[in-house]
Amino acid sequence: MASPLSVVFCGTPHFAVPSLRALLDDPAFAVKLVITQPDKPVGRKQILTPPPVKDLAKERGIPVLQPQDINRETAAIRRVSPDFLVVVAYGQILSSEVLAVPAIAPVNLHPSLLPRWRGASPLHHALLAGDKETGITIQRMVEELDAGPILAQERSVIAPAETFLTLSGRLAEEG
Repeated sequence: MASPLSVVFCGTPHFAVPSLRALLDDPAFAVKLVITQPDKPVGRKQILTPPPVKDLAKERGIPVLQPQDINRETAAIRRVSPDFLVVVAYGQILSSEVLAVPAIAPVNLHPSLLPRWRGASPLHHALLAGDKETGITIQRMVEELDAGPILAQERSVIAPAETFLTLSGRLAEEG
């Protein structure tokens, strides 16, 4: 059996958790490092709360890095010699230096049928625009936001009564 492909996973919210879980559960991949946003104060009492991705990584014993600026962490990413950099709803723009680190490719899972609704809040935009369908796109990352070559897409019908939460949850699982 071939050695598993090494992965550095970058993600933050609940939307990214199913993708991280899928990589962790697939013997073809070895997640070596998880990069997520710093813990943030949440709620009226401003309780310092870790991102959902951090919780899963810690539960599975995966090292976690929470930089204010990922682009200052190129050396840390390089140390794990990843084959892939997998990005799902991470929340920072990656520099060309970071994108150049993985041996095979940096890839992004985006919750829209690119090129429609590039950038932040694609599901909100799809719902507000009354789109009848959306989907997920896996693309090779380049320096320009959501502009790399599309590797795969899966279409999904938006139900008439669908909300952001139901759509987001469904697409997170499909991703």
